[in-house]
Parts: sequence; C-alpha cells; structure tokens
Amino acid sequence: MEKKDYDAIVVGSGPNGLCAAIRLQQQGLSVLLLESRDTIGGGMRTQELTLPGFLHDVCAAVHPMALGSPYLSQLPLAKYGLEFIHSPLAMAHPFDDGTAAFLSRSLEETADALGTDGAAYRSLIAPVAAHWEEIAGDSLGPFSFPNHPLVMARFGVHALRSAAAIARRFVTPAAKGLWAGIAGHSIQPLTNLTTAAVGMVLAAAGHRHGWPIPKGGSRAIGNALLHHFESLGGEIQTGVHVSSLAQLPSHHAVLFDLTPKQLLQIAGDRFTPHYRQQLQRYRYGPGAFKVDWALSGPIPFTAEACRKAVTVHLGGTYAEIALSEQRAYQGKYNEAPFVLLAQQSLFDQRAPAGQHTAWGYCHVPNGSTTDMTAAIEKQVERFAPGFRDLILARHTFTAQQLESYNPNYVGGDINGGILDIRQLYTRPALRWSPYRTSANGIYICSSATPPGGGVHGMCGYHAANTVLKDLF
Repeated sequence: MEKKDYDAIVVGSGPNGLCAAIRLQQQGLSVLLLESRDTIGGGMRTQELTLPGFLHDVCAAVHPMALGSPYLSQLPLAKYGLEFIHSPLAMAHPFDDGTAAFLSRSLEETADALGTDGAAYRSLIAPVAAHWEEIAGDSLGPFSFPNHPLVMARFGVHALRSAAAIARRFVTPAAKGLWAGIAGHSIQPLTNLTTAAVGMVLAAAGHRHGWPIPKGGSRAIGNALLHHFESLGGEIQTGVHVSSLAQLPSHHAVLFDLTPKQLLQIAGDRFTPHYRQQLQRYRYGPGAFKVDWALSGPIPFTAEACRKAVTVHLGGTYAEIALSEQRAYQGKYNEAPFVLLAQQSLFDQRAPAGQHTAWGYCHVPNGSTTDMTAAIEKQVERFAPGFRDLILARHTFTAQQLESYNPNYVGGDINGGILDIRQLYTRPALRWSPYRTSANGIYICSSATPPGGGVHGMCGYHAANTVLKDLF
C-alpha cells in the first residue's frame, strides 16, 4: 500500500469521532484526529456558562447508554479518571397532585410503584433488560441479520410500534405519563412508528445500567476517551476547521463525525449525483431550546421522588406530552412544553457550597429563534413552587444558537437527523453500508448513521470497522 502521512484521519471529536479514532488506533494504524474547536468532546463538554464556579454540561448530561454501549463500556476509561455517579432514582416524573412516578435501577421497585400497571410494565421492559447484551449488540448498529434472531423478534414485536400504541397497555395516568416522558426522548410525535423502541431501550438501560452522570461533568467522558486514544499513539490537533479535503494531510481514509449538511460542503463534489441527492434529502427533526441555571439552593420539588433523581421529566400527563411533541414536529410552539430537566449538582459537586446548577430543555421547531425560557421555568415552577426565587443567573441556547455552537446540531436537532422509521437504518442514505460514501476512502461516522444519537460511540465503532474491512 502506498505510503501516506496517516492511515486514517477523523474529523470531529464527539463520542463517535473519538471511538472511531480509538478503534482504528487499536489496530495499529496511524490516526490523526482533528477538532475545529479548542476543546474536544462534541456534545460532551462542561463549562462555566452562568457564574464563576458553576459547572454546566453544555449539551449531553445524563448518559443512559454510556455504560450499556457494547464498545464504550469495554474501554478502560476508569484508568483515565472517568467515574459515573448514580442518583437514588434514575428519573422521576411528577404530577399536579404532588405524586410522582419514577424509574429506579430496580425494575421490580419501578413496577410495584405503578400499582395496577405494574404487570404491564414488567411484561414490556423485563425481557429487554434481561437480554440487554443481545439486543444492544444487534440493534445498535446497521441493519443486518441478527445474531440473536429469537430475542430480536420478541423485541421487535413491540419496538417497531408507536409509543402511542404501547401507551394503551396502561390504564393509570402515572404509567402513561412515565412512558410518555421516556419515549419523548425520540424527539418526534409519539404516534410515529419505532418511538416505542426508544422508550423500551431507555427504560431497560435504566434498570440494567442506570441513568448515570460522569463525576465532574460530561467533559470527563471526552477527556478519558482522548487520553486513551493518545495512550495508543493517536495524534490530536484542535482548532482546525476543515472546510475542504485539500486541507488534509495525505491519508488512506478519512472519517467525518459530521452530518450530511457539513459533509456536502466539504466533499460534495467528490460524490456521485445520486448519493449527493440522497444527502441533500436527509431530514432533520425538531430542535431544542435549552436553559442552564445557577441556583441558590436545590430545586424545591413537591414530590419526594423528584428530589432523589438526577433526571426529572416535566410534562404531566401523556396527553400533554404527546401534544407538545406533535406541535414541535409540526413547526408550532407549545405554552406548556415537555421539559427534560437535569439536576446534577444534587449528586456531584458542580457549584459553590450550598448552591446548585440545573439545566432544562424542550423541543421546538427546527431552526427556531424563539426564547422558551418563561415557558420552561413555568413548567418547573408548576412542580416546584418557589423555583424562580432561587435563580441567580441563567444561560440560554435557542435552536439556532445550538447549531452555531455545534454545526452537527442542524437547526438545533441534537439527534443528528430525525430517527423515524424512514431514517432508522437508511441514515444518511439507502446503501448496503451507511458508513461508506460514494467516494473511495471517504466515510461518515456521526449520529447521522445507525444507531443514531446518544453518547454510545457505536456509530464511530461501526464506521471504523467498515474502514478496516475495506482498506486494511
């Protein structure tokens, strides 16, 4: 093989870019990792966004998939200081009567608290939790014949359905609301097919591995991955904005941890017309509006369960959450949005003594510039009277500002493209391998490939394996 400066170059240092670089470096290749910002991490960054001494996770904060990832979980990241913290409850979901449903590490505890709906919850989630390794291995990647066909067939019976269809299994408002909040992470209408898969996987991950936070913030995951990459002999350059293939040193393969929009700008002239058209037709989903708060004290939730959980879903009933997600998808706003809130400082020192941080976000139309701060804070106050009195400072991101901060969040879409049935396995294009482009030596390894968004690194892992198969 002709001598090149590098065997592979990876552009973008999010979890997928880092995992792709590590996988290639593990095989003894020479790998260069390029990052446009001065710090690495993609969605895994932690900064003082509000006041000095208050640490905020800029994007991803709670990581249900990190410990359950077939690849990420196998890396020796604890060696580089990565420590995960579990709150007493993984997630809580309050209601207007002062009660709350919750997701516990214990499936039995969660189901028992749902009363009449406990049996229905067990029958839905217990098989996924029990066969997590088989399901994760077969589902967190490109479409292929499963290694465990019977397990996957049982999973698929429910997973391919809509969250709305599954909700009819439950009769109590508590179970319906809990389910809606978990399935709402799909960032699309709950009536869409495959939204049930998101709810089932996240619930099962909670029972199997928890919904943990990294000690010190999400940047700890990125830093541990980088240190492992460098320990293997990998090279990193930050502050390098790649706008053209001509900028790159000579190489055999280049992997882009970017979405189709940026990939077209950099390498579109190298692709076939058909592939270029496929990337141009790639669909992005609703955006996010995010608020970070510096607080003088802990959020005074009425329901005790909410004071024990790092993640709190604020949306009330199933009907309210379903309406909020439907309206965002339709390009409309909701006065009472479904809010996903994280209160990391209850369980990890992220603020000066006695003070706290928290963040919350809701889904909005793609590319939105509308400020949803008041609507989000009204939802928090609804379940935690007195919350507004604790606010010392706040920082906000509109959907458009999220894209300015991280171009992979096109229009504020934090999933790298809508993850509906049309793009579940055909992201970013309908091809035998989604990680190969139509140009030899050019690959895509971002969340715009299967299995999609989340800090699991599996997009990068599978893309790297494709490179190894093709070239090395």
